[in-house]
Amino acid sequence: MPDLDKSNELALHVLDAIENKHKLNIIGGSSKIFYGNQTQGAPVQIEGHSGISNYQPGELVITARAGTSLSEIESTLAEKNQSLIFEPPHFGKTATLGGTIASGIDGSSRPWTGAVKDAVLGVKIINGRGDILRFGGEVMKNVAGYDVSRLMVGSMGTLGILLEVSLKVLPLSKKTITLMFKTTLEKAIQRCSKLNNQCLPVSGMVYYDEQLYIRLSGNESSVDSAQNYLGGEHHLDNDFWSSIRELTHPFFKQKGRLWRISVPPATPPMNGLSGHWLIDWGGAQRWLISHLDADIIRGQTEAVHGHATLFRNDNNDIDVFHPLTPAQKHLHEVVKNAFDPHRLFNPGRLYKYF
Repeated sequence: MPDLDKSNELALHVLDAIENKHKLNIIGGSSKIFYGNQTQGAPVQIEGHSGISNYQPGELVITARAGTSLSEIESTLAEKNQSLIFEPPHFGKTATLGGTIASGIDGSSRPWTGAVKDAVLGVKIINGRGDILRFGGEVMKNVAGYDVSRLMVGSMGTLGILLEVSLKVLPLSKKTITLMFKTTLEKAIQRCSKLNNQCLPVSGMVYYDEQLYIRLSGNESSVDSAQNYLGGEHHLDNDFWSSIRELTHPFFKQKGRLWRISVPPATPPMNGLSGHWLIDWGGAQRWLISHLDADIIRGQTEAVHGHATLFRNDNNDIDVFHPLTPAQKHLHEVVKNAFDPHRLFNPGRLYKYF
């Protein structure tokens, strides 16, 4: 069986880039190539650097190389009745573990089971000096001080080349059902806020088109008890939650710029922003399709202590990610200089000045 560990080969790419003073464009499965700003540089292909290097079902931990397909990881876990905690989207059959971590996109279960960063126990990377470094490990408590490995989540490949990732996983739920309630957006947000403070086996809450969808996951007794308490009617569309995760739901097919807005979950409806809305994460993540100017959307989002990402972009002049404050920008620059002093990796992908 061929050796699929390409760590040393990839490190040579970095050393060559330093010597020849050229930039690098890190490429995995390209399923999320639409996300973030456009970048330039010599392509570095990660897809061949693949394979699950360690899986301990009894310890609820899996370790795999960055080019491993997301489908392979999920199917391997499913064989042992386990799953990733954060329901990552694929956006195509070529999705890889590295791209999943670098993009840091969570599914509908995030508020209840955890985010991508909550699952990451450790990483191995190549930094901007060509060094192969390891941070964290394969156990829950292994770091004194700041967990550097979590910096890789959502960094869009701007801090280094991911080689390997160790993730916490969870057992699959014994039972999952979805309940549906006809209501208004305002009342839906209020209800979600109330449910967030109760001990219920909630694993998803989405509102769209006057319907609130509540997913319950857990053992049979807890799900049945919650269902009796909540009422509502069964929603039998088995593809509903995957359509939200993969952005294939009819909502996402409407024309216009697609914004992902993150706000405190109890924030009332943002009626000053016209467009089409879908609410996820029990109110904390709000998708907006609108032709409004970016400054208007971001200004009103900041007014409620949130931030807005331009997820689907038809104008390359608009920053994809919410502008940083001077203090935030300074911290980003400090971290960037520590990991990538020659500014090699994915220039401009996260912010155009990095």
